[in-house]
Amino acid sequence: MSEDEDLAAAWGEAMEAEAAAPPPTAPDSTRVLNQQEIDSLLGFGGGPEQQEDQSGIQRIVSAGLVSYERLPMLEIIFDRLVRIMSTTLRNFTSDNVEVSIDSIVSLRFGDYLNSVPLPAMLAVFKVEEWDNYGLIVVDSALIYSVVDVLLGGRRGTAAMRIEGRPYTTIERTLVERLIAVVLADLSDAFSPLSPAHFRFERLEVNPRFAAVSRLSNACILSRLRVDMEDRGGKIELLLPYATLEPIRELLLQQFMGERFGRDSIWETHLAEELRHTEMSMDVVLDEQTMPLASVMSLQRGDRITLNTAPGAPVRLRCGDVPMFEAELGRRENRLAVRILRELRGPED
Repeated sequence: MSEDEDLAAAWGEAMEAEAAAPPPTAPDSTRVLNQQEIDSLLGFGGGPEQQEDQSGIQRIVSAGLVSYERLPMLEIIFDRLVRIMSTTLRNFTSDNVEVSIDSIVSLRFGDYLNSVPLPAMLAVFKVEEWDNYGLIVVDSALIYSVVDVLLGGRRGTAAMRIEGRPYTTIERTLVERLIAVVLADLSDAFSPLSPAHFRFERLEVNPRFAAVSRLSNACILSRLRVDMEDRGGKIELLLPYATLEPIRELLLQQFMGERFGRDSIWETHLAEELRHTEMSMDVVLDEQTMPLASVMSLQRGDRITLNTAPGAPVRLRCGDVPMFEAELGRRENRLAVRILRELRGPED
């Protein structure tokens, strides 16, 4: 019984010590995740490191989602856009701004809308000449950086991000000014290839309200990085293939001004040879409509009376094409015509 009493005493001491110990603190269930944690949890913003972790099969599957033709001229246009934006954004922010291209990829429109990291501002624009739409997406980092720069924030300090609140009217107004600058630069970038005016339509914060194409349609996405010393962010330009369809033939060129199937030397040689080509001209004095029986009954020695008065103008034809109107005359015992005017219009 002494051993049982010892065990009972030890058990009682353990229970008394546990009761005297302070209760463990419960985990805070009301903690709110910030935007970086949300993006990491959902798999957004992984960048090139996340793509490098994909296996070969995953890369093949992802590459086969959208297999569309490459547009070499579009890369040149985006490179021109980067150079123009670097200058205009320096004047816009009065700060040292560097713009670079992160990537140019093809993907489906629905996949892109599902991958937009929120919060963000989505600007819908319309191309007047092409009669279609596109998107410009400005991420939250660049939004706060632009607001901080334009409102006189100190240099060398990162912009403060405030989570869990909608964008204010001042922030939306400043971002609209930034988008207007980008759209003007985009118009200048396309101008050497084809005149295009990019007009701002509206600004959305919900990707569902910025649908400018069907979810299954293919799009071209260009990611631009804007660095302002220690601040900056990304601008994403989304152009559906349907928007670029009016100038698709121009975008297939390898360099600016290329003409497929055209050789200037051969064209010049061909034009010179055509000028030396001999062609026959017919002088039409009169035209009459006769029954077939009368034509079949014509014999040698019959006469056909012309209804053309002396001195009336005649026409010169090359085959069935009327060329000139002329006046009939005589020169050195030969009939001759003097050209009065050229026949070009359909009424002639």
